[in-house]
Amino acid sequence: MTHKITHNSLNYLLETMQALRAPRGCPWDAEQTPESLAPYILEEACELIDAIEDGAPELILDELGDLLLQVVFQAQIFKERNQFNFHDVANGIANKLVRRHPHVFARPHDSQENGPTVQTTDLDKQWDEIKRSEATHNKTCLADHLPTHLPALQRAQKLISRIYRAGRQNELPEAQSKLLRGQNEPGDSTEPAASNENGQPDEETLGQALFELVKFAHDNNLDAETALRKTTRKAINHLDHD
Repeated sequence: MTHKITHNSLNYLLETMQALRAPRGCPWDAEQTPESLAPYILEEACELIDAIEDGAPELILDELGDLLLQVVFQAQIFKERNQFNFHDVANGIANKLVRRHPHVFARPHDSQENGPTVQTTDLDKQWDEIKRSEATHNKTCLADHLPTHLPALQRAQKLISRIYRAGRQNELPEAQSKLLRGQNEPGDSTEPAASNENGQPDEETLGQALFELVKFAHDNNLDAETALRKTTRKAINHLDHD
């Protein structure tokens, strides 16, 4: 695909969205707001993840388009409010990528392909330092910009990752659940891993056990959300074929 075709395709999409929002366009599209569209962003992102896990290129292509639509839709609304447009969004993320990758863009173009390999640990540190220096990320709280609508396992793992990158992992509590300490030593009863001191399951101890499992996933370079999603999918497939 050439740059010219890409450019025309993007303009076609932007013009289509503008027409849908115009006075003689679609009434439903015209009445939408950033708030009313917000749930669709999460829905389309989840459908794209499903498509990626299925591995079907045609389905991934379709779902990528649906997710792109949400970006274009939001940008059109803010363009109408004279606040910013899609090109501002695109330029903003391109500039951010350049700014946060000095190991790529700060060296001459002809040396990029043959430049020295940068260690991932160094990149993580560099990334965090650059983010802290940016005006839009000037807070020091580990929970800053941690999306509240992320699935619980994914949000916990993102927080744990930040804690490690900040060198504060020693502040995490020791594992309390038997699930990670070694379930049931000789002579122990079969007490559930998420039981309180009275041996009764409750929400707090279950939450602690799940948090410890997420930390276990992080320590072993696993993604807790993906692992649970794949296991759930296997369970569904098993039930569907019974």
